[in-house]
Amino acid sequence: MADVVTAPDAATTTATGPTPVPPQRPRRRPWSLQTRLMVTITAIVALILVGIAVAISAFLGQILRENLDGKVEDTATVTAQAHARMQGPPSAGQEVTAADVLSEVRQQGTLFVISPFAGDPTGAVVESDGTVTDLTTDQIDQVLGAIQYPGLTSIDIEGLGEYRVYVYQLQTYIGVVGLPLSEVQKTLAQIVTAVLLVTTAGLVLVGGAIVLIVRAGLRPLRAVAETATRVAAVPMSEGSVSIEERVPDDEADDRTEIGRVGHALNTLLDHVDASLAARQQNEERMRRFVADASHELRTPLSSIRGYSELSLRALRQGAASGIPLEETAETTSQSLERIQAQSLRMTTLVEDLLLLARLDEGQELVYGSVDLTRLTIEAVEDARPAGPDHSWQLEVDEEPVVLAGDATRLTQVVANLLANARTHTPAGTTVTVSVAREGSHAVLRVHDDGPGVDAALRDELFERFSRGDRSRARKTGGTGLGLSIAKAIVSAHRGTITAASVPGDTTFEVRLPARPADPAAS
Repeated sequence: MADVVTAPDAATTTATGPTPVPPQRPRRRPWSLQTRLMVTITAIVALILVGIAVAISAFLGQILRENLDGKVEDTATVTAQAHARMQGPPSAGQEVTAADVLSEVRQQGTLFVISPFAGDPTGAVVESDGTVTDLTTDQIDQVLGAIQYPGLTSIDIEGLGEYRVYVYQLQTYIGVVGLPLSEVQKTLAQIVTAVLLVTTAGLVLVGGAIVLIVRAGLRPLRAVAETATRVAAVPMSEGSVSIEERVPDDEADDRTEIGRVGHALNTLLDHVDASLAARQQNEERMRRFVADASHELRTPLSSIRGYSELSLRALRQGAASGIPLEETAETTSQSLERIQAQSLRMTTLVEDLLLLARLDEGQELVYGSVDLTRLTIEAVEDARPAGPDHSWQLEVDEEPVVLAGDATRLTQVVANLLANARTHTPAGTTVTVSVAREGSHAVLRVHDDGPGVDAALRDELFERFSRGDRSRARKTGGTGLGLSIAKAIVSAHRGTITAASVPGDTTFEVRLPARPADPAAS
């Protein structure tokens, strides 16, 4: 069998050994928004100022050159007139050199070259101290070789510098008159220096102003970031959580763009805080619900266990003592009756809890046409035998109030309200039940003149396992689920149930849409 040779990893090894992995360059820290804004705005302003400086310099330079051109032309006119005057008429045959002409003109910096059609050219220049100096042959040749006539041109003369010259032609010679560009260049350099200094100073001032404005403008955004950072550090997974952090009001002005961000964050934090509070409240309600349900179930279970043990003990003792079964039947029968009663109580509790769970899920409703008036009359007739020591009054219109709903569940609502009024009020209390149509709603009211609901219970009156026995005498025990079931059924019908109570005047009001939409269709 041939040997299998595994090739080394080409990315990590070579024939001479492992290839070193080049070190990764550290990532450059990104600029903050503030830095980017300041750099960008400063760069734009700098470009604008530099562009303005260049434009000003070019414009002033053009003006200076145009002024120099006009001055050169004027000087050429004066020099030509002086030359013509010194030379006299052509018949005189008098030869006048450039130095002779400039000795009369003596305008500082003036350059004059004469190139006769018959004869040698001459040239001279007026020095800064007013003396006239002849040009060398090479300088004259350089001038004559660089000129473009007729008109103005710029030439660079060795030993003298750059000149702006004007070329003109007469009958017997060509004249070149020029003035140095050094003054224009000097003036232009001074202007450029001044413009650069002013531009630099302006750029520094503008840069400082930009820094202050950007920092002040982004201060609300920094406040938002700092608030968000502090909120992010708050543990929110469990327990009671309250978010107290908010963007300061002066940094959350919704009239500005960044202020709207701060205002939006504050609104979001308000919603989150309310959601966390609701979550904590729901968790506490759920824990309390589980504890109450466990307590309610433990009592019948304990009773069932106790009576079953009592029955078994009686049977075992009778069997051990030889007692006939007929003599232990009475004890066993009583125990079984108590077991049955407790099992029925536990079954009722479990069914109520199951009903609440299904109503919370949007189930358990079968829609149909419901005559609320007839339903209420029947419920009151059923309540009279159960509460003979109460006075029952019924107020209904001649026209029946008909709506769309679940007749069985609405019957349960009315029965629970009547049972609540009967159970939690003393004998002799008058209970008045009324049904009416008000606008687009069917309204059911159950009123009694009993002692009223304790103020401490009003906020939790419709909560599960909420009992009113602290303020109302109760003849029979209950699970505390009656009103919570009534509220769940009414809410499932998209209605409302409220309670208003003062001593001697307690009213439970149910409002149902006359024709509610079927939830299963939504």
